[in-house]
Amino acid sequence: MFRRHHARHDTTRRAVTLGLTLATIAATVASTSASAGPPNRPGRTDLGSQVTIFHPGMPVSRIQASLDAVHADQVDNEMGRQRYAFLFLPGSYGTAEQPLHIKVGYYTEIAGLGATPTDVVINGKIEAYNRCLTEGGTANCIALVNFWRTLSNLSLRVDATGQDECRSSANFWAVSQAVSMRRVDVSGGGLSLMDYCTAGPQYASGGFIADSRLPATTNGSQQQWLTRNSEIESWSNGVWNQVFAGVVGAPADTAFPDPPYTTLETTPLRREKPYLFVDSRGAYQVRVPAVQRDSRGISWGDGMTPGRTIPVRDFFVATPADPVHVINRQLARGRHLLLTPGVYDIERSIAVRRPDTVVLGIGHATLTARHGAVPLDVAAVPGVVVAGVTIDAGERESPVLLRVGAKHGRSSSTARNPITLSDVYFRVGGPHVGRTDIALEINSDHVLIDHTWVWRADHGVEGFTEGVNGDTDRWHTNTGRYGVVVNGDHVTATGLFVEHFQRYNTVWNGEHGRTVLYQNELPYDPPAQADWMNGESPGWAGYKVGDHVRHHTLHGGGVYVFNQNDPSIRTRNGFEVPVRPGVRLHHIMTVNLSAGVIDHVVNGVGEAADMARVGSPVYLVEYPVR
Repeated sequence: MFRRHHARHDTTRRAVTLGLTLATIAATVASTSASAGPPNRPGRTDLGSQVTIFHPGMPVSRIQASLDAVHADQVDNEMGRQRYAFLFLPGSYGTAEQPLHIKVGYYTEIAGLGATPTDVVINGKIEAYNRCLTEGGTANCIALVNFWRTLSNLSLRVDATGQDECRSSANFWAVSQAVSMRRVDVSGGGLSLMDYCTAGPQYASGGFIADSRLPATTNGSQQQWLTRNSEIESWSNGVWNQVFAGVVGAPADTAFPDPPYTTLETTPLRREKPYLFVDSRGAYQVRVPAVQRDSRGISWGDGMTPGRTIPVRDFFVATPADPVHVINRQLARGRHLLLTPGVYDIERSIAVRRPDTVVLGIGHATLTARHGAVPLDVAAVPGVVVAGVTIDAGERESPVLLRVGAKHGRSSSTARNPITLSDVYFRVGGPHVGRTDIALEINSDHVLIDHTWVWRADHGVEGFTEGVNGDTDRWHTNTGRYGVVVNGDHVTATGLFVEHFQRYNTVWNGEHGRTVLYQNELPYDPPAQADWMNGESPGWAGYKVGDHVRHHTLHGGGVYVFNQNDPSIRTRNGFEVPVRPGVRLHHIMTVNLSAGVIDHVVNGVGEAADMARVGSPVYLVEYPVR
């Protein structure tokens, strides 16, 4: 991700319960003194010291100071252990004279606590800008590594008062992977997914929006993007791989690949991410949205999203200090699990065994494997929802980081009530050495993966030297063989981002699989061709459908190559699938990022993504070609 230099872009378009009432929370917040350092955090007894709860009676200046202090700490803290959530009680924040301008850094969640997004209104802006990575923070300004941040469940009334002419032209959300925008209503100004105000090169590599109502939106330099079940006023431009599913106002895709749009009238399977809210009595609840099929548009247009409500008193509210055996005991007793912000060291699996259990992380709660553990093990039972959780590999190799269902066990998950993974992210390396055989293994039938980034880190702080020798060492030290392995039938993925694994990044063995947007980068760091061989074949495809599979569908897929250690390395195919009538790939592409070659798009079909066409994708409208 760090070294993409060839994206084309158009800058002109570009157990504890929460029995607090609202009055109690408001009094607590009002009594909290502002501080120049990390803000005091009301409600800490219940949600931990890294959660701040704001109420609409709090002075804008104090809210702004709290947010600014954390952003100053987090804007460059890509590999740190700090995690934060800022939650807004129902009401309006910011004024015409003093709008609230929020900048969102790493591992930060900004969310409303209303039953619907219109219950919390931010008058101002909520933004992420490019990071400038060289020459003292003045050059190489990009959004390629703007990861791990969350925005949800609120209305944004764009007010740029006090900003310069360029900054006032849009609300900027220049982000890449592991970033979600959900249940957001934006009005009063445009939305740009590219920061065209900061000096170049301005590349970006996101991203994901769902269940949102958007104004005129500029894609800008975003190489790929999935917009799902939303309403948009208009959409401007695209780079390589732009997918819309169930979006009112989505552009047509009849001219693919120019522009490179893939548009599905409806989303085949949908369950929106659970969210915290405060009811009319001031009690905390978690709303778990219902499953919908062939859906279109937002879920909250007629009021609260359809689904069920679970009181927070039915959750075990965990902090990083809670041992896994305590968490498992609470889960076995029938409680749900709320993971507050922080890094949890996991030496044995958190075991989810009961149907309809909800595991909800806030503030990018992170589970780190210790001693080769499998951090999260989910049984193949109906209705389990895991959302808002990041899972890191540890130094000793884990067989898998998240397992859903036993490999040779029976599945009782159902089409009516599938297991759902929402905003679940994986990291192998980066802040420390990481090792795993498989990151995400799906053995259960009837699973929905709704936005994931599965990342074997291409950069980090493991202590390696920069350059070829350092990256060669990374190949043997920071190891992950497979990103995603799907063995279950009837598994659907909406927003599947998988990068840099050392064999197949994704291998799909189950029947009736469906993917809506797939983004992949092959590993940057094989030392030589001999290290990147699948038997007698050069390289491993970025997306592999098992040879026995009879039914599979992919809409909008891209595989990218950047073999920086040895630019002569070849990969035979970006995609490999069995040639059968029931296996269909729609709108797929490969692209060269300036090193290495992918000989063909799929199964020997399609021209080479080679050094003669750096940054220019090779597209296939459909495979098999009709």
